[in-house]
Amino acid sequence: MRTRRPDQVVARPRFTNRAAILLVVFAVLMVSYASSMRAYLQQRAHINDLKVQIAHSQAEIAAAEREKRRWKDPSYVEQQARGRFGWVLPGEVAYQVLDADGRPLTGDDELTDPASVAPEKPTAWWVKLHDSVDAADHPEKLVKPVPADRITPKDTTP
Repeated sequence: MRTRRPDQVVARPRFTNRAAILLVVFAVLMVSYASSMRAYLQQRAHINDLKVQIAHSQAEIAAAEREKRRWKDPSYVEQQARGRFGWVLPGEVAYQVLDADGRPLTGDDELTDPASVAPEKPTAWWVKLHDSVDAADHPEKLVKPVPADRITPKDTTP
């Protein structure tokens, strides 16, 4: 056995058993806190989602209650009957607005303001005269049809 001299210091190892145990305890605490923090954050996100759903549901309920109050008003019911079903009171005359093709316009169609449509500018009589003289001087050339090489019967199947 060696004997130590009192002035000689023994080098202690840097990583002791105490340090290892402390490191393991610290790691276990970190893992448990991390999982608890993750669960906490998930719950907060879920609570926020639920708050948004509640606010949306409350807005829908308020809109439904407003609609319910509107239907209790007789003038609103009359307006809806006129608009949806085309009902008129006795003595009134109903008109149907038609589009350019003769089909009735619905509430979804957009009508233009007559004042916003620019009226067609009438052409002067001398412009019409000039155009007709110009057309008479340069008539359209007629293309002669090419005779058919073969005649095929019409398909008579119904």
